Amino acid sequence: MTPATPPSQQGVDDVSERTENRSTKSERRLAAQLAAQKAAEAKRRRQAWAGGLAAVAVAGVLITVFVIVGQRGDDADEQAAGNPSASASAPAEPSAAPAPQLPQGADPALGTKPTVSAGQGELDKLTVTTLIKGTGPEVKAGQAITTNYVGVFYATGEQFDSSWERGQPATFPIGVGQVIEGWDKGLVGVNVGSRVQLDIPAEQAYGTDGAGGRPAGPLRFVVDVLAAQ
Repeated sequence: MTPATPPSQQGVDDVSERTENRSTKSERRLAAQLAAQKAAEAKRRRQAWAGGLAAVAVAGVLITVFVIVGQRGDDADEQAAGNPSASASAPAEPSAAPAPQLPQGADPALGTKPTVSAGQGELDKLTVTTLIKGTGPEVKAGQAITTNYVGVFYATGEQFDSSWERGQPATFPIGVGQVIEGWDKGLVGVNVGSRVQLDIPAEQAYGTDGAGGRPAGPLRFVVDVLAAQ
């Protein structure tokens, strides 16, 4: 029969076992803490690497963009330098009507559209007023004359016709019944290069009824005689 362990020895063993258990638990906790710290450090390193790589990638993209834009700018500059008309390729704004061809020695004022106002009082006869005296030959009946003109209603000054808006002078025979009587009688004998004002009563113009959309009543024309052939 094995003798029983003395009570004093058994207490020592129990204390030793508890001490060993506490030591093992402490070591496990410490090992767990160390493992957690290592994992956290590894995560931080991975994030740092990822951030660095992202920055490098963004920098690479920006550099590529700058290079491409720079190359395009250089290409555009080279193209403009090689082709001087490239800088003028934008659509040009519509220009005004070209200035009329004036006879030699004519007053430069004939290159500008005149301002025509309304008449005053009753108009009972054809009245020709020379505004600019030309130095060319006199217009003869049967000739084809080239003119710029503005036509307004005598009473109001409202414009109803103008060759200036069409951008081209009008050419027609004179003194042979191809135009209204006020023009046939008022322009024969006028010097080429002249600007004249014709105040024409209704009976020597288009009448008083305005049939067919024609201007009715007395009229006023300012006519520039540019040529006669």
